[in-house]
Amino acid sequence: MEIVSITDLTKRYKELTALDHFNLTIESGEVFGLLGPNGSGKTTAINCILQLLSFEKGEIELFGQPMSPTRYDLKRRIGIVPQNLAVFDELSVIENIDYFCSLYVADKKRRKELVAEAIDFVGLGDFTKFRPKKLSGGLARRLNIACGIAHKPELIFFDEPTVAVDPQSRNAILEGIQRLNAEGSTILYTSHYMEEVEQICTRIMILDHGEALAQGTNSELKSMVDIGEKIEIELAAPSERVVERVKQLPLVNSASLDGSMLKISCGRGLGLGEVLDVLKADGVEYGRVYSEPPTLNDVFLAITGKELRD
Repeated sequence: MEIVSITDLTKRYKELTALDHFNLTIESGEVFGLLGPNGSGKTTAINCILQLLSFEKGEIELFGQPMSPTRYDLKRRIGIVPQNLAVFDELSVIENIDYFCSLYVADKKRRKELVAEAIDFVGLGDFTKFRPKKLSGGLARRLNIACGIAHKPELIFFDEPTVAVDPQSRNAILEGIQRLNAEGSTILYTSHYMEEVEQICTRIMILDHGEALAQGTNSELKSMVDIGEKIEIELAAPSERVVERVKQLPLVNSASLDGSMLKISCGRGLGLGEVLDVLKADGVEYGRVYSEPPTLNDVFLAITGKELRD
């Protein structure tokens, strides 16, 4: 079942086209990664889906039904964890979660159960009476998540939820998202941390200038670009002759020396074994060997053609 269906969505800000006939489908049970440089249209797309922004053209369906600003029946099935903290400093942790849950759940007994479950889920049991300003950055992020998921939404939007948190908190957040997905929630996830997207997303779209440049699984995206392994080999006797010999291999994009380290960038289809075979055949002695397969970050930069924008 399609949980999200967007057709020809177009959004303009005066002369700027933020979304240009944008199309997107997300199936039930997916963790869908939406990637793009700053200003690419990710947050605009989310706000249009939620009907927080008007748009010039396009159709949006959620749960198989047309979405509109007054479709509160559909909005009750959605959870939002924004990039910026969206909590009340005047309220305690438990009061914040209860307030946001009350927007969806009127029954006090049921809400009490849901709030307790959300607190347990994000590991804030020891901090229920704390005000947000007393929490560390990682704990505040967890509170932000609890407020967005306490009502057990079927579709959850996570907009860069791990910005500026420590590695332990980041890991806890990612594991929590995977548990939510395992329990039945469909996830739309945005992040600039490519390793996170590789870890948790079942399908990924790369967006720039309001257009979808590529989409597919992690493996499918990597197959779209001519990027192979990055290889480093410590040479016993480094020389330019060895570099030139390696450059003669088909599918070697570049080869250079960095001290005693021979650094090689390969195209798709050439691997470490073929390079080592050449060195052995030429009698080249080597020590430490390091090989790294292409990452999603490599793919992102190859497709967008730029570093991430500030």
